This record gives sequence, C-alpha cells and structure tokens, in this order.
Amino acid sequence: MPLPPFDPWCTAVSVAEVMRARRLSPAGLQALQARRFTDLVTHAAHASPLYAHWLRGADPARLALQDLPVVHKTQLMRFFEHWVADPALRLDELRCFIADPCRIAEPYLGRYTVWESSGSSGEPCIFVQDAGALAVYDALEALRRPSLPLQYLPGPWPWGARIAFVGATTGHFASVVALERLRRLNPMIGSSLRTISFLQPTASLVEELNRYAPTVLATYPSAALLLAEEQLAGRLHLVCAQVWTGGEMLTEGTRAFVQQAFGCPVVNSYGASEFLPVASECAQGRLHLNSDWVILEPVDAQGRAVPLGEPGDTTLLTNLANRVQPLIRYDLGDRVTIEAEPCACGSPFPVIDVEGRDDDSLCLGRGETAVRVLPLALSTALEEEAGLYDFELLQQGPCELQLSTGLEGEEATAALERAQRALSGCLARLGARGVHVHCCAGKRAPRGRSGKVKRVVALASPK
Repeated sequence: MPLPPFDPWCTAVSVAEVMRARRLSPAGLQALQARRFTDLVTHAAHASPLYAHWLRGADPARLALQDLPVVHKTQLMRFFEHWVADPALRLDELRCFIADPCRIAEPYLGRYTVWESSGSSGEPCIFVQDAGALAVYDALEALRRPSLPLQYLPGPWPWGARIAFVGATTGHFASVVALERLRRLNPMIGSSLRTISFLQPTASLVEELNRYAPTVLATYPSAALLLAEEQLAGRLHLVCAQVWTGGEMLTEGTRAFVQQAFGCPVVNSYGASEFLPVASECAQGRLHLNSDWVILEPVDAQGRAVPLGEPGDTTLLTNLANRVQPLIRYDLGDRVTIEAEPCACGSPFPVIDVEGRDDDSLCLGRGETAVRVLPLALSTALEEEAGLYDFELLQQGPCELQLSTGLEGEEATAALERAQRALSGCLARLGARGVHVHCCAGKRAPRGRSGKVKRVVALASPK
C-alpha cells in the first residue's frame, strides 16, 4: 500500500517555524503573515492560470490583501483546472478518486492528499494538499493543542493516547483522511487511532466505544452531547483525559454538560476543509487564530472589513500554506469575530469567536421506541447517497419530517426521490422506524446566524 505524502524536511522546518512564531510579538506575527502572503500571491500569479489572468500586469510584491478579488466555492470549482497550480490535476479524475471509500488517504498522483468538504454551505468542494501544506497542518495540530495529562501519554503526542474519532467515516472528509493518513504513515500507532461511524444505532455506537475504551474522544458537539447522555445513563463507560470537539458550534451549556458527564476538560477547535487547524483553544478556553499560516477577514454584506470585536456577515479565508490550490480571500460562510483585546493566557495570536454550523439533533418516534438522531448522520446520507446539498430537513412531529430543496422541475423530482430513499435507509439503520418523509421542491432554507443554512431543524418544544 503506497504511503501518503510526507516530507521529513518540510516537517522539521514547519515544526521549527511554528515553535518560533509563539515567541513573536503581535507586530512580528503580522510582518511574518505579510511576507507569506506576498510569497503566496507571487506563486499563484505564476503557477495558477486563473490567478495569472486576474493579476496580469500587477506586481505581486506591491499587492495588498484587499487588492485581490473575493472568490467563492462555486466559481472555483467551475474553473478548477485553471485554478490549481498543477495541470496534472483533473477534476473528473479527482471525482472518481473520492467516489471510492477504499482510497481514503491514498496518495493521489503519488504526491497529493485529497479530501472533500461536506457541502454544508451548499455544495461540496475538492481540496488537494501537497507535503508542504500537510507538514504545516501537522505542526500546528501537534504543538498548539493543550497537552494531555502525563498518565495518558506513555509516548509522544498523539501516539500514547487511544483516540477515537466519532463521525462520518466512509467519505473522503478532512478529519477521516487526516487520521487515516497518520495511521498509514506510522502503522505502530494503528491501535491508538480509530474512526467510529455515527451512522449506526446509538446502542451499537456505545458498544463499539466501550470495547475500544478511548482515552481521548474526538467528535462534533452534537455527538458529544448524545454520548454524554449515554455516559450519565450508565450505558457508556469511558474514562477520558479530554474530549475534543469541532465542526459545529459549541455552546457553554453543551461544554459544561459534556465535562460533567465525562469528568474531563472539553477542548474545542475551529477548522475547515479549506485549512484544517484554523484556531486552537488555550487553557483559558479561548480560540486563538493560527494567524502565522491563515488569514481570516470578517466582512459585512458588502464585503467591507468590520471593526475588531464585531462579527462579520461572512468570513474570507486565505491559506498561506497550500501552494497547489491557492485559496485567497475565499468566502468561508462562517460568522467570525476577531477580538480586540489579547487573551489572559499571554498568547500573541488573536482571539476569535465563531458562529458555525448549528443543526439540531432530532428525537424521532414515540415513547420507549424514540431514538436520538444526529444531524450530521442525516446530512451525510443526503449528500453521499443522494447527492443532495441544497436542502432543509424540518421535523414536524414525532414521526414526521419535511424535506425541502431549492431545486425545481425534473431535477428536483429526481433528487427528492433519491433523497427519500437515502433518508429512509439511514433512519432504518439508526432504529428510527415509522418516520414519514414529505418532500417539497422550490423552497430554499433561510440562512441562520452563522451565515450558513441551518439544514436540520428539530421540532420546537411546547412552551
């Protein structure tokens, strides 16, 4: 089995740079960021046909961030082969590659790692990483995450802990690809990293976790909440050093409940398929932007920068590490606030607050047969099995769901037929039987506070 991309020299350099950046002042970080931005734009202007067209006649060394255009996922995917900096990357071939779950973390063209976004902002996107970008992500993940207690670490991070990631495990999603890549690069840690699917009944999920007995549980806040309830009910028996969450909004109420259930800290992070470790949490519980390698610009509805301390309508992301697929002022869709005041922990990295995905868990069925269904399980079924990304799933009763899409005509009819079959199969696997799904075309879901569409909405509790 071929090994995923890994460059020891790039890794050593990235580790040294990440460690050195922690000793810089905020002004020093800004200067470092500016140099890397100029290097990125210079490279994009020469290697990406799309950016060569946009920047024709301009001097990359004199360009400011705001001089470049804002880009969107739909636009970049439409011009994918002009966007990327390697003409060997073909979109149709990449789509065939990620359609095969057996090829998760397999090197593409012998030198790239590939993953796809979930489509939570409307459609999926394919992201290609070279060894240099991966080395940066690895260094940030290893060096800026709070340390585990020593009793859980007989070896260096993360090989001494037993880590279980609970999520969607059959697609080429960033978290799954990243974990499988680690296992392939170091087979000795294979027993210390495990991915566990949440696309199974809760009882089966609990049984699998009890057998593995992880010391670190990594998952989404909605799944952590479900597992915390199982822990308090006495069905789940985990002894964890930490619970790692990400990918959704983590409220203070959810954090407190999960910490109480597992008797350990909850460590949150903020990442995206566009840049894996965007921000890491410090000991004060604040998210710090890895501003030496990623730029976030909170902007208003007209694309203008908002003042520090105020949330934008959306956020633009610039990835300073990925040279093969330049992401410059990319509309991420999340609402982010960059705080004006530094953190009490003393870190030079800016503090951010994030309003991300906040879909609801659903309780389906009546009485003792009712089951909790995670929103990501449903959205994964609709995306992966039915190819439907533009949807809203609204609970209308204990056993009633309404599935809406903005699609119209024959396209909507075919998509909703596939979606109804996919949902029925998913619900049956999760033990939610007797649930009726009603379909509706030509109806777009409203955007929530996070800027993204809230796609799974629970039945409101009676007052």
